[in-house]
Amino acid sequence: MKETIHVEVLIPVAISAAIKGGQKILEVYQSGAFDVQLKKDNTPVTLADRLSHSTIKKILYNTNLPFLSEEGKEIPYIERKKWDLFWLVDPLDGTKEFIGRNGEFTVNIALIRKKEPVLGIIYVPVQKILYFGAENTGSFKVNIDELNLYPDDLDGWVKYGAKLPVAKRTGSLRIVGSRSHMNAETEALIEDMKKKYERVEFISIGSSLKLCMVAEGLAYLYPRLGPTMEWDTAAGHAIAKFAGCSVTVFGKDIPLEYNKENLLNPWFIVRSGQ
Repeated sequence: MKETIHVEVLIPVAISAAIKGGQKILEVYQSGAFDVQLKKDNTPVTLADRLSHSTIKKILYNTNLPFLSEEGKEIPYIERKKWDLFWLVDPLDGTKEFIGRNGEFTVNIALIRKKEPVLGIIYVPVQKILYFGAENTGSFKVNIDELNLYPDDLDGWVKYGAKLPVAKRTGSLRIVGSRSHMNAETEALIEDMKKKYERVEFISIGSSLKLCMVAEGLAYLYPRLGPTMEWDTAAGHAIAKFAGCSVTVFGKDIPLEYNKENLLNPWFIVRSGQ
């Protein structure tokens, strides 16, 4: 499979992978047998992470494109930097939310071309909500619980989707932030915004749902002044980008880049295009 492949052809494949990965997560979620282990950085990983990862990788393997996720982060940069087009996957984003059973966790699948996300899929297993966005396509939200049969082509998914953004901007400045990773820097930024704007609302939510909220138009700003990895943001970056939003390095007018030698993201800020 060459880099010249049309991204649109890969969207139904990635959607199928995300939904099936999400189904594996739900099986564990509903059983309560999480089998929580700690990674080297003391963050949790569960049986659901591992089952979702293997399911997604098996489906995307058929595209003959390289695959990068946290489990493959040891792939040497000298090898990765040759990749012109590859999958970047977080099989369970929001493990703390998963363990806390609040439903705010997602499956994230992105396609990266030369440092830029050109396709993003985010699936919310508990709510059965799907977000997808891609170049030459735009971004959409689909309630798959309302579908009797999943479409097998892009036109079908677009037909049943609501094009983003769907919400009109309110009179207040609505900021969305992390439920599990709030810090002093973010709190200071929010307080500064309150001094500049008459009405400021703050909403906290888990996982990549924050990027989805900005893409939908439900929030105007998402500042992330703390550590994230490339697989945490790539899918949401694509969905926000193709909904007309910007995802830029904090304090600089340059977009986040992917497949860096160091897979740690810099601080960033997501702004609505409205």
